[in-house]
Amino acid sequence: MRIGLTGGGGSVDKIVAQAQQAEADGFAALWYASAVAGDPLVAMAIAGRATTKIELGTAVLQTYPCHPLLQANRVAAAANAMGRPGMTLGLGPSHGPIVRDVLGLSYDHPARNTREYLQIVTGLLAGAEVDLDGMDWTTHSAGRMTALDHPVPVLLSALSPRMLRIAAELADGVVLWLASAVAIAERIAPVLHATAAAHGRPAPRIVAGLPVAVHGDVAEARAAVSATASSYERMTNYQNIIRAGGGTAAADVGIVGDEDAVARQLVELIDAGATDVWAQPVAVGADRTRRSASLTRTRALLGELASGG
Repeated sequence: MRIGLTGGGGSVDKIVAQAQQAEADGFAALWYASAVAGDPLVAMAIAGRATTKIELGTAVLQTYPCHPLLQANRVAAAANAMGRPGMTLGLGPSHGPIVRDVLGLSYDHPARNTREYLQIVTGLLAGAEVDLDGMDWTTHSAGRMTALDHPVPVLLSALSPRMLRIAAELADGVVLWLASAVAIAERIAPVLHATAAAHGRPAPRIVAGLPVAVHGDVAEARAAVSATASSYERMTNYQNIIRAGGGTAAADVGIVGDEDAVARQLVELIDAGATDVWAQPVAVGADRTRRSASLTRTRALLGELASGG
């Protein structure tokens, strides 16, 4: 089972040590949020040079704040700095409250905006010159793109049917957050596979990201998930995918329980159509000692499954 973890921030030494430990423990990937170390591409380039095979991906870089030509060059520079294959670019349009209220930009046509953005970025990363005069993005790239030493796959943070179709048509797959096995089987995988087949493209990759807590008290574990993930419930896209998965809150779709229960739920994700699991271990407990023990227990199971145990 391909299992990756959330990539943490902190000092350069901590970023490198985490990547080295994750690789040694058999994890397939680390997934970095847009705010890690101020710029996850820097963290990934550093960690990539200190490792040999673990995949390092963004989950995700926001599209709106960065022109796609600049974004593609930033990614190429970081990927080349890694000195080896293994970088994956996860992109997403973020959410209205962030784009409008924090960045002061229009969020009127996120799907159209994302389609144009992907057309440009995927073309540039594939080595093509891109000339596009779009409604939202314009690029005439001649001579302005850094050549890649190794391919960089592109995943889209897509949850709605329209965005899923864009991902299947233009990207290499999707990187999801809070999509349960039910949501993947019933809402996500069918749209992705049908669209990819219609365009003669390979089956898309589906990276399923969820909070995970191995703990004997399910109610306590769900409360811990709620404490760390409840902010997502204010975002419309996450509200919709949580409901599609049979829940009403983020804690309802988190993967919690003892070792057997968590292992079973992870297998259900793969059976539903996920190709990869992105696990975010959640600490459970009333004090630091218990929370630390909880994380150790969760990571131990994930590492065993990642290594084929």
